[in-house]
Amino acid sequence: MGKMESRKLLFVSLMIFSMFFGAGNLIFPPLLGQLSGTNMLASMAGFLISAVGLPILAIAVVAKSGGLHILASRVHPRFAFAFTVLIYLSIGPFLGIPRAASLAFEMGISPFLSNTVNASSLPLLIYTIVYFGIAYWLCMSPSKLVDRFGKVLTPTLLVLIVSIFVFSLFKPIGEFAAPIGDYAKNPLLKGFLEGYMTMDAIAALNFGIVISIALKEMGVTEEKRLVSNTIKAGAISGLLLSIIYVMLAYLGAVSQTRFGVTENGAQTLTNVVFYLFGQKGAVLLGIIFSLACLTTSVGLLTSCSQYFTKLIPKISYRIFITILSVSSMIFANVGLTQILKFSVPVLTAIYPMAIVLMVLSFLNDFFRGNSYVYLFAMVCTSSVSILDALGQFGLKINILNILPFYTKGLGWIIPAAVGAIVGFVYGSIRNKGFEQKYTLESK
Repeated sequence: MGKMESRKLLFVSLMIFSMFFGAGNLIFPPLLGQLSGTNMLASMAGFLISAVGLPILAIAVVAKSGGLHILASRVHPRFAFAFTVLIYLSIGPFLGIPRAASLAFEMGISPFLSNTVNASSLPLLIYTIVYFGIAYWLCMSPSKLVDRFGKVLTPTLLVLIVSIFVFSLFKPIGEFAAPIGDYAKNPLLKGFLEGYMTMDAIAALNFGIVISIALKEMGVTEEKRLVSNTIKAGAISGLLLSIIYVMLAYLGAVSQTRFGVTENGAQTLTNVVFYLFGQKGAVLLGIIFSLACLTTSVGLLTSCSQYFTKLIPKISYRIFITILSVSSMIFANVGLTQILKFSVPVLTAIYPMAIVLMVLSFLNDFFRGNSYVYLFAMVCTSSVSILDALGQFGLKINILNILPFYTKGLGWIIPAAVGAIVGFVYGSIRNKGFEQKYTLESK
C-alpha cells in the first residue's frame, strides 16, 4: 500500500505542526509584530523564510537522504556520529526539552502562585514530575501520536489561538505603530534573524524518524511515496505555521499603541489576552502554553529515544524514554534563566552547521555530490560558529569582527560559501587527476 488518504495526510501535518509549535514559537511573532509595526509584512516575510522555510527544507532533505546520520555522513562518518548525537542531545534532554517544560511552568502555572510560593523550588519540581509523567505516557505509544496530536491536541491549540485573533477583530486593541530599531532600517533581515533564532530547523532534523514511523503505521511503506508524503505533510504544516505566525504578529503589532513596548513576546501576549478576556485570560494563556510545550517535548523525546535505540539496540525504546524523561526533568529544575544562558551559545555553534548541511544537500546535484564541498564548507562553518559560541561563554575572539555580517549573527555565511567553492575546485582537480591516471593505466 502506498497511497494515502487526504484526511490522514492532514492529521500527520497537524502532528508535525504540534511538534514544531512550542512556547518559543508563541512569543517570537507577537514581539516581532510589536516592534516592526507598520513594517510587519516585510519583517514577517523574513521571519517566515527562516522560521518556516528552513524547517520544511530540513524535513525534505532528511526524508530524501534517508535520515540525519546518512545526510551528515556526506561530510565524514566521524562527523556524522558526533554531529548527530550532539544535535539530539542539545535539542533534546540537555536544552530543548527542559526549556519547554520550564517555560510552560513560567507561563502556565507561576502566574497563579503567590510570590512566597514562587520563591520555592518545590512548585517547579511538582509541575515537572506531572509534566514529564504525561509526556512519558504519550511517548510510550509513538504510533498513536497522529491520533493524539493530529486529532485532539493540535486542533485544540489552533482553536484557542484563532479564537484570540478573531476576538481581537471584534474588540480592537489598537493601531499599527512606527517600527523600532532594526525593524525600521532593515525589517526583512531583522525578521529573518528572529526566525533563525527559533531553532526549528534543528528540531526538524530530529523529527524525520517520528514522521516516517507515523506514515508507515498508516500503510505508506514504499520509499518513494514515504518521501513524497513526508514532504507534503511538511508543506501543509508549514502553511499552518505561517497563518498562525501572521495572526500572532498582528496581535503584537496592534498592541504597542495601547500597552507600549514590552520586554518579550510573552508579556505582549499576556497583555493582549488579559485585555480581551480579563483575568480569565490567564487560564486561557496557561492552557495554550502548556499544550504548545507538551506537544513539542513529546515529539523531541520520541525522536531522540528512537534514534538512540537504533544507535544502541541492546537498550530498549522504553528504557531510553525513561532515561530521557528523567534527565530532562532534572535539567528543567535548574530554571529557565540558567537553561537559556547555556543554550544560546550551544545552539550558536550547532545551528549554522545544520543550515549549511541542509543547503548543500538541496544543491547536491548541482555540484554532483562532491564530498569535498561538504567537508571544506563544514570545516569553515564550524570554525566560525564554534569560536562565536566560545565568545558567548566569555572567550572573546576579536578576529571574527572582520567577517562580513558578523555583527548580524551571520558571520559564518561567507566562510561557508568560500569553503564550498574551494572544496568544489579541489574535488574536481582531484577527481580529474584520478581519471587521467586511470586512463593511462588502462592503456
